Formats: sequence, C-alpha cells, structure tokens
Amino acid sequence: MSVAEQIPVVEKQIPSNHPPRRNGRWAGYLHLLGARMLELKREPEVVFWVFVFPLLLATGLGIAFRNKPADAISVAIVSGRGAQQAEALLQNSPKHASFKIAVLDEEVAHKGFRLGKYDLVVEPDGSGGIRYRYDPARPESVLARSKVDDALQAAAGRKDLVATSEVTFSEPGSRYIDFLIPGLLGMNLMNSGMWGIGFALVDMRQRKLLKRFVGTPMRRGDFLLALLSSRLVLMIIEIGLLLTLGVLVFHMKVLGSLFAIVLLGSVGAMCFGGVGLLTASRAQKIESVSGLMNLVMMPMWIFSGVFFSYERFPAMIQPLIKALPLTALNDAMRASILEGTPLIHQWPQLLVMGLWGGVSFVLALRWFRWT
Repeated sequence: MSVAEQIPVVEKQIPSNHPPRRNGRWAGYLHLLGARMLELKREPEVVFWVFVFPLLLATGLGIAFRNKPADAISVAIVSGRGAQQAEALLQNSPKHASFKIAVLDEEVAHKGFRLGKYDLVVEPDGSGGIRYRYDPARPESVLARSKVDDALQAAAGRKDLVATSEVTFSEPGSRYIDFLIPGLLGMNLMNSGMWGIGFALVDMRQRKLLKRFVGTPMRRGDFLLALLSSRLVLMIIEIGLLLTLGVLVFHMKVLGSLFAIVLLGSVGAMCFGGVGLLTASRAQKIESVSGLMNLVMMPMWIFSGVFFSYERFPAMIQPLIKALPLTALNDAMRASILEGTPLIHQWPQLLVMGLWGGVSFVLALRWFRWT
C-alpha cells in the first residue's frame, strides 16, 4: 500500500457568510411571464392580428363612413303626359341640386327601382296629379318620397306658414368614427385576450408542453396568472396605436385622461383573459377551443355595441346586454374617451368586468387540466 493511499485526504470547508440563495414568492411567475413574452415575439402573425388588423379595420370603416356631402336622390319620372311639367318643377325647386332626375319609360323606371338604381318613381297622371312609387322598407326611398314631394309642392307655389331655418352640426365626438374607435378597442381587447390565451393554452396542451410543467416546482396559479398578465403589455400598445390613428387621421378628440383609459383597458384585458382561460381550461384540440371561443364571443360581437348602438335592441333584453363584459368595456371606453367621465362614475362597468374576470379565473384555476 502506498503512502498516498494510507493518508486520508481531508477537504477543508470554507465557511460562507452568505446563506444559500432562495427564489422569492413571485420568481416563478416573473420567469413564466418573461418566457411568454419571448414566445409572442416569435409569432409574427400575432403582430398582424393584434396590431395591424385593427388599424386597417378602423381606417377602412372610417373612410367608408367619413363626413361627406349627402348623396343625391335618384328619381325616375315615368314619361308621358305631365312628365315634363314634373321635371321642370323639380329643376326649379330650391333644392334641385340634391336630385338626380331621369325621364324613362314605365317598364324601365320600374325595373331600375326594383334593382335599387332609383330611390323613387314619380308617375304623373296627366291631369296635374302625381303618384309616388316607393319602398317603405328602404330608408332612402322613404326619404326620397318626402324630399321630392316637398320640392314639388314648394315649386308649385305652396307657402310654409312657419318660418324655419337649418343649422348643420358635424364636430369631432358626434361622428361615426368617434363611436367606432372605442368599440374597436373593446373588441380587439376581447379578441386578443381570448384567442391569444386560449389558443396558446390548447397549443401547449397538444404539444405535451403542459405535462412537463407538472414536474416542476411551479404553482398552477402562477402559470395561469403569467398567461393572463402577458396581455397587459400588448394592451398598452393596442390602445396607443388605435388612439393615435383616431387623433392624427380622423381628428378625434380624447377628453378623458390617458391613465383612466389605460386602467379601463387593463381591467378589460384581464377580464377577457380570465374568460379565455376558463374557455380553454379543458379543451384538448384547437378545433374544440375555436368552437367554444366563437360561442362565447359571437353574442358580444352582435349585442355589445361595437359597430352600432345596442339601444336598437328591444328593451326587454337590455339588462342582459348590459351584463355582458364587452358591453361594459365599450360603454366605459366611450364615456372616458368621448365624454371625459371620471373613473369613480364608472364603477358599474368596472364591477361587471371585475366579476366576469375574477369568477372566470377562479373557475379556470379549479377546473384546469394539464393533459
């Protein structure tokens, strides 16, 4: 036996003044949130659907419904006795510039009216009388009937007993684009919150990535909360881009504070993120979660006043409409952006969104499946 084998080797331990490093309570959550943001960075389609598509939609609708002079009323006069007199009366009326007049045969005039080429058909009876052919289901046809009759009566010598005047009003805040942009903000927050989280969750479940998380010292709540809060970063960019477009391109006035708008957007993003988590908590396939997402979002697309006011629906379903989270978000956004309403007066909308988001997150936390 050698000398080296006979002498035991004793390792000297150097005492350390620093205790072993321990991760804090929220370290796992922060790492998961950072990983989620890196995943979003690698998905170029997210940039288009979350940021570019809403801008294109707002621009297209804003141009389509921009402020412009009213379209001229298309009027077809049936040729025959009295047609020239009716045409002369319309041409000599004070509002002759608002009419496009064509004298046609009866068959051609009726066919053009049926196909929507003309708003109104004027049929002189040859003895000084006139018959109007219009469609009461077409607003432009009803308007044409009223305008043409008023012009003909005035040109024929009718005197108005009451003196009237007109004042046109079209200011930022009362236009369709001002109504539309807050609605698009709400819709985009709903779409990105639900599709972004729901698709990501089911995709990870399909690729067996969630099973790997089971073996890590990670809290289920931290994982779901990281998915949920990752939408907040995108939310700030979404709101900034749409508001900038409205202000610079369509001269929209933002009366509320940016803090209030961002806070409302944050509550909305968290709300729909919670609903998205709940919807995808047990779905196994992309096809399944797609159907569930559409089932949840379709009523809100229709009823929540994105493109037109929900006041058009019957009064008996108004309470149900106002209980929808997208309705609350759209109402809050419009009140803040267009009216400058303080946050303290918007507690009903905040309560609706908070209840939807909170209850959905708690249920998702309970029903969530890793596989």
